[in-house]
Amino acid sequence: MVNVVCIKWGTLYGPNYVNNLRRGVAKHLNRPHRFVCFTDDPAGLDGDIETFPIPELGLPEGHQDRRWRKLGLFHRELADLTGTTLFLDLDLVIVNDIDCFFDYPGEFLIIRDDDLFRAKPLRKLNPARDRFLHSVGNSSVFRYEIGAHSYILDAYLADPAAATAKYEISQQFQSAQLAQHGHLQYWPLEWCVSFKNACVPRHLKSYWQAPVLPKGARIVVFAGEPKMGDVLIGKGQKWYRRIGDVTWLRNAWNG
Repeated sequence: MVNVVCIKWGTLYGPNYVNNLRRGVAKHLNRPHRFVCFTDDPAGLDGDIETFPIPELGLPEGHQDRRWRKLGLFHRELADLTGTTLFLDLDLVIVNDIDCFFDYPGEFLIIRDDDLFRAKPLRKLNPARDRFLHSVGNSSVFRYEIGAHSYILDAYLADPAAATAKYEISQQFQSAQLAQHGHLQYWPLEWCVSFKNACVPRHLKSYWQAPVLPKGARIVVFAGEPKMGDVLIGKGQKWYRRIGDVTWLRNAWNG
């Protein structure tokens, strides 16, 4: 038995995001699994979705940072879950078999953030910073063992003010801790692709070619703009980027 988990809080993502993610997992994961949503509001979620309260970080009084709530997944004990666990963000679309995400060897697997974006030549003006950012994992899709990486949360709670001062977002801090312990490994490049940078044709080509799914892709991730919700309803266009027919994406999201 493996676990697939997600987090929903606030009102940015409605229950349909969780329900559709659940349907995508059920369609594309061919092994026994639990699907769990950590949430502050389980209303509207389908009956086959297990729910638990969002794990509390345990921050000291006076320090509140909701943006880093994912780090609560690294408690030594997490609800009643044990074993191998795949975390999925809500704003992504599963388009192919995901059993490989459980079969791929490694202690902690994550997307390399740079794999989702165009090259940033100016970043090389600061080589040390460039090397670090090239190592950062994008936490939209990662696999780990419950309780095996509690050092991430421990390090954050030891001095959350220093962590948030040094690192812009939690995935940078998380990646630094994983690298320090020799656990930072990445998914194959073709498995998790950016909709904007891998599916939409570049520049004026987008005006006569519709978005296509790259060969080998398993999950389409929406990093940056446009947002998934906009694309699915026909928005997210720019003068330099037309988004054509995305029926294939909409069908996949609807399960």
